[in-house]
Amino acid sequence: MKSYNQAKKILSNAKLKIKDEIIDIKYALNRIVSENILSKVNYPAGDNAAFDGFVVKAQDTKKLSKKNFKNFKILGSLAAGDKPKFTNKKFSTVEVMTGALIPKGFDTIIPIEQIKFDKDKKNILIDEKLNKYSHIRFAGSDFKKKDTVIKKGTQINSNHILALKTLGVKKLKVKKIPNILFFSTGNEISEKIDVPDWKVRNSNSYYIKSLAEKFSFNFIDGGILRDGEEKIFKSKLNKVIKSNIDLVITSGAVSAGKYDFIPNVVKSLPLQTYLKSVAIRPGKPFMFAKIKNKQKAIFGLPGNPMSSAACFRFFVYPYLCNSLHTNEEKPIKAVLKNSFIKKKDFTRFIKCKLVINNKGIQEVEVLKGQESFRIKSFVNANSWGSFPSGKSKFKKSDIIDCFPANFSNKNFY
Repeated sequence: MKSYNQAKKILSNAKLKIKDEIIDIKYALNRIVSENILSKVNYPAGDNAAFDGFVVKAQDTKKLSKKNFKNFKILGSLAAGDKPKFTNKKFSTVEVMTGALIPKGFDTIIPIEQIKFDKDKKNILIDEKLNKYSHIRFAGSDFKKKDTVIKKGTQINSNHILALKTLGVKKLKVKKIPNILFFSTGNEISEKIDVPDWKVRNSNSYYIKSLAEKFSFNFIDGGILRDGEEKIFKSKLNKVIKSNIDLVITSGAVSAGKYDFIPNVVKSLPLQTYLKSVAIRPGKPFMFAKIKNKQKAIFGLPGNPMSSAACFRFFVYPYLCNSLHTNEEKPIKAVLKNSFIKKKDFTRFIKCKLVINNKGIQEVEVLKGQESFRIKSFVNANSWGSFPSGKSKFKKSDIIDCFPANFSNKNFY
């Protein structure tokens, strides 16, 4: 049986090669960028007004004071979106609205609140020396042409969409969306709502399907494999090898019981990598395999909902990120609020509540009900606490690695 760290290394060395594709920006949300995205323009495109006000040439105010003031003739007005149509003349000014381009020869803005008009409002009075470039937003001061807007491996979010549209980016090179084929297993699994006590509602497939949009993978429901359907499963896997499926995930039938046929079927295939059982809880009866000479892999997750969720969170999700060349997720460090004891040789993934106390310190609480069959604690949890092997007793105030239960914290760094 491998340790958690050994298992992670095996999966890291067996990542898939996901191809690239070019997409329109309107389809970019949650996709993984395949190359650095560079700005093709300067932004702002030209020098423009940071405030509503009047623009003048600072040089014209060099000798002005309360005793030596000057009237500046108003040439006209410019709104954001107007093409500049005025040229500077000595002691002249133009009214500008926020975002309006600065007309030629002008370089300084006086905010509207500071303006003094003459009686007929055809001139403004200036009685002080002005600092050049006051309240001007310069061309390229935010993004210069060829600046990196988004780095390779970034998952596109709404902030990125705003920036890309602002900069006129229309097409992106991204990683293709992986296709995941999912099978539930067992005679006990039912799609019905009203079930007898000896049946179990099919929740694992719905849980993983619910993650598909956020993590940008196509979820394909392969249905339920019943006990003893080894031949059917093998036939489906042989079809997968010739298809566009990237990952196969099974839930259940992966341990060592009479009807746990998944590992034997998988081992009958030509494999490059095979891993069975990891010293973790929940999720010890975990399986991974990569097909030889194919960009396809198989995950066998436990049937228990909490074990399945933990294995997806700490094996399947990182594997997808690695295959898509996205940034590695880093843990959130938090202070343990209550002590916890576990077996020394196992890594435990614990349902936790991560909070920020009134001093601004991140604290994590181990919730009651850590048995793998309990889902109430999962409902109340907002994070997984990772308690590594090699240590059995964790004291209050120890620093613990935490990972959001509803996934990635990668946008935090």
